[in-house]
Amino acid sequence: MSEDLIAKALAARGQAYAPYSQYQVGAAVRMADGRVGTGSNIENISFGASVCAERVALWTLIHAQGGRWTEMAVATEDGGTPCGECLAVMAEFVSDPEAVVWMVAEDGNRTKFTFKDLMPHAFQSRAPFTQGRTNL
Repeated sequence: MSEDLIAKALAARGQAYAPYSQYQVGAAVRMADGRVGTGSNIENISFGASVCAERVALWTLIHAQGGRWTEMAVATEDGGTPCGECLAVMAEFVSDPEAVVWMVAEDGNRTKFTFKDLMPHAFQSRAPFTQGRTNL
């Protein structure tokens, strides 16, 4: 099941727009209902306006139908892990701290993490507006 996600992350990496950093990233996310979405990093000359692949993939799926993610694959040149902003967004929508995150390097090397491995003390919202929401 993970192989399809890894293949989609590698393909998404090829769609990255990274003219400034030259660091292309692709992500594929599986939601609890089985939907899969992809994203790639998109840079901007105003670097703060750039967005990471993990967030593009997650936000697209959340916008479409909501839900929680259960597995993710991220493809980079060197198998690098998600940045802090991405981890915060991932924490907001993760189904379980044990959700699997595959880091895939262009040489084919893969590392399997749980979300908890990457962000062991994630802040979790307890805001009243999240209680009982069916689209999350």
